[in-house]
Amino acid sequence: MERFFHLRAHGTTVRTEIMAGFTTFMAMAYILMVNAGMFAELEDVTYQAVYIATAISAIIGTVLIGLLSDLPLAQASGMGLNAYFVYTVCFGLGLSYANALVLVLADGIIFIILTITGLRRKIFDSIPPAVRMAIPAGIGLFIAFLGLQNAGLIVDNGSTLVSLASFNVYSGGVAWGTIMPMLVTFFALLAIAIMTKRGVKGSVLFGILSGTAAYYLLGFTVPGFYDGFASSLSFDPFAAFGEFAALSFGKVFTEGFDFSAYIAANGIGGFLVMFATTAMAFCMVDMFDTLGTLYGACARGGLLTEEGEVPNMDKAMLADAIATVAGAVCGTSTVTTFVESSAGVGEGGRTGLTSMATAAFFFIAMFLSPLAQLIPSCATAAALIYVGVLMMDCVRRIEWTSAEVAVPAFLTVAMMPFTYSISFGIAFGLISYAVIALFTGKAREIKATTWIIALLFALTFFLTH
Repeated sequence: MERFFHLRAHGTTVRTEIMAGFTTFMAMAYILMVNAGMFAELEDVTYQAVYIATAISAIIGTVLIGLLSDLPLAQASGMGLNAYFVYTVCFGLGLSYANALVLVLADGIIFIILTITGLRRKIFDSIPPAVRMAIPAGIGLFIAFLGLQNAGLIVDNGSTLVSLASFNVYSGGVAWGTIMPMLVTFFALLAIAIMTKRGVKGSVLFGILSGTAAYYLLGFTVPGFYDGFASSLSFDPFAAFGEFAALSFGKVFTEGFDFSAYIAANGIGGFLVMFATTAMAFCMVDMFDTLGTLYGACARGGLLTEEGEVPNMDKAMLADAIATVAGAVCGTSTVTTFVESSAGVGEGGRTGLTSMATAAFFFIAMFLSPLAQLIPSCATAAALIYVGVLMMDCVRRIEWTSAEVAVPAFLTVAMMPFTYSISFGIAFGLISYAVIALFTGKAREIKATTWIIALLFALTFFLTH
């Protein structure tokens, strides 16, 4: 380990690295439940199948980034990207689960090519800072909005589109069984915040578990809550592997390339535009998420080079790209570096050995899927909302007093939850930035690739919406 990871040179030990790896796992283990619960809303895949797919892709990605880049980071199916997969690509565009996996596979292959050629960083540099800084906040609001909906706190009242759910158990006629899960979400969110403030490691995971405990304890106060409960349970840890093999693994190849239903409804031209723009949206969101996390986590741990660069950055991005391809084959959305890796870095993780330890804990978690399936959506909704809170940090770096910065940034942030699409938020931000620059004498300051991306997004609107 010393020869491979150079522990002494990094001022760390095997024990420190393993503990840091466990801390990272505890901070991001919620993705196993949240991702599986989100995908379970689709008709052609199950919770357990995606649980195993999420775990395996996390293991592959985390091992790769540890071995290739020797960085103490971890990877898994990215929050925001999974929401884009389920709610925009599948529910919005009408593609099947297997069809959407083809777009993820294309994302990973494109990134492998871009990383090897060095174009990935150049594309990232072409995105204006006003939009780049706002993207995480927009994704955060979108994720939080999904969490509020999953908890039942936000509902469609038919007139204002969104409204607060009723808590009036008396004159309103709302059943306690409807109100109870909403209260669980709210107090689980507060529990996560309190534990985080007190420095508890893995506060998000513990918040989910405390919410789950409260949900089942309060279930005794709801008539009929436990009727037929035991008959629907299976505690066979290997059953999930069977569902994974039947419903997720390899579906991208066996069923994914059959787009006949979409082509019949939209024509070959509409299909080509949809495929190109949606694959680009996956690429762009993944690119910003990965690069931002790499910089943020390494900066927090003092791992940046003297020039302020991420060490072995190209290798880290290559690991991300390969993991995305592996994730598509396994049956999950884009795999990316997790910002929660900062938790392990904060605990002293300095080398790829931290990643190896995190991957080992994900391997153990694969056999706990029957227990994970007991976690209710109201508990994981609290995690979604809190992740949204964490992703809002970037807005303080936006120059809100400058219209040429504030308007594109605001549109990027606001349009993601309002349109239920991450790519639409990026599109409005880029197009508005380009137009403002054009009419304020700064058109020459915009790079050619920025104009190309903005034009592609504009064509998407005019040709597909």
